[in-house]
Amino acid sequence: MKAKRYHFCLVIFELWKLLRNTFFIGFYLYVIKYGEESDLFKYGRMAFVALIFIAVIYILLKWMTHKYELDNHSFHIHKGVFVKSKQTVPFSKIHNITKHTSLFHKIFNMTSIRFETSSTDEDTDIVFNVITKDEANRLEGHVTNQSSEEAIHDEIGHGEQGQFVSERKIHFSPTRNELIRASFTSLSFLLFIPIVASFYSKLDDIFHIEKEAEGIVSNIINSWWIVTILLVLFILCSVIFGMIRTFLKYGKYEISSDDNRIYIHKGVLEETAFSIAKDKVQAIEIEQSLMKKILGLAEVKLTSVGSMKIGDESLDVNTLYPFLPVKQAYKIVSDLLPSYKVEEAMVRLPKKSFWVRLLKPSWIWIIATAVLFFVKPKFFQLEESWWLCSILLLVIIMIVRVLNYINSGYLLNEQFIQIKHGGLTTTLFISKRDKIIEVVVTRTLLQKLFGLSSIATTNRANPVEQNKIDDVPIEIGRDFYLWYMARRAEIHIE
Repeated sequence: MKAKRYHFCLVIFELWKLLRNTFFIGFYLYVIKYGEESDLFKYGRMAFVALIFIAVIYILLKWMTHKYELDNHSFHIHKGVFVKSKQTVPFSKIHNITKHTSLFHKIFNMTSIRFETSSTDEDTDIVFNVITKDEANRLEGHVTNQSSEEAIHDEIGHGEQGQFVSERKIHFSPTRNELIRASFTSLSFLLFIPIVASFYSKLDDIFHIEKEAEGIVSNIINSWWIVTILLVLFILCSVIFGMIRTFLKYGKYEISSDDNRIYIHKGVLEETAFSIAKDKVQAIEIEQSLMKKILGLAEVKLTSVGSMKIGDESLDVNTLYPFLPVKQAYKIVSDLLPSYKVEEAMVRLPKKSFWVRLLKPSWIWIIATAVLFFVKPKFFQLEESWWLCSILLLVIIMIVRVLNYINSGYLLNEQFIQIKHGGLTTTLFISKRDKIIEVVVTRTLLQKLFGLSSIATTNRANPVEQNKIDDVPIEIGRDFYLWYMARRAEIHIE
């Protein structure tokens, strides 16, 4: 393929970013300080115009000189306005593909796409901030097809190269009832309160509503039926707001896969599409908050090396639908990644771990108690009430530790490890042995007295993914180390 120049809409996008980043400086110099004729503002305006002019020229030169091309194996990116450079990124190094279509992109019928590599350096990623949808689909299809062909060719050791097409299977798309349930589970309707409060505060700053409507407010408060109607209307608006917000975020949510990749699509006004090669998934995390545990729901996250960003914007795209019933979540994981095994029956911590967790000193409680002792604040007008706060804090800490003990568990199963931990919020971590880059077995003095240890894993991610479970028997710590050493036969150097 011949080297191509990026779409001209990229220039418009860069100019929009320049305007957005410099707007308040220009507003300050030319509007707020319009009448100022001192040298500081006089030369400041001249410097501002000069910098804007240089930035515009640089954006145009960058568009004219930066190009891209790709063959059957790699991307080739030509960079540099004054100093030329060429970047080559093999398709085999690409882990994730993320597409994001913002309101800006929709106005021009464009999108953005990012090909994330295994490197933690974002400069090695291939990013198209503005690109036509057809071109984005073509690039994505070319990369995924060539990667699939190479994987099959490496696996069978022979065969002719041809276009590889794999049919996608849809695993989940939320129904209307599931979206309604998600709007309440996510508590998104509560966001309506700070939005209304912020809007009211700004109106009051401009029109002094509180002073002008002081009599009206007092009459409303004294009328119970008006208060009731307003409260009902406020609750109704909050619920509607929560439903609209949930629909805009998850209305077009879809989880699908083919033989080689997993695809996640979400968003209505702003759309985000994420795909990852199945063999590039580093680990799986299944999280349950207190609310989700009560409702029997779970959130599944796929751990990968990429940064999940387009430009300066972070995208939460590696999460499967965050309001899945637990059983359904386990089934979807098995369908998406047949090589992963989610075992519900796990090994519980021994009883001596319970006593170790209760006896372990809490530095939060010690420091808080010391501060309360010296400050000695009065709560509810009670003398010496600070020690009641100290006791209450200690009780809360102990309750969380007890819950953490009840929720903790582990399992070493052939090539897999499962670690579950957490108090009010629990996390189930699942990873394959060959995806773990480091393990650590540690023992504190208290653990030595009880014959216990802590085991920890590290997976490649951005930032690195670390998981740990405390107070397992020392024999498990030894087995864990030997289990990890057996990975040598499973490692494949890229």
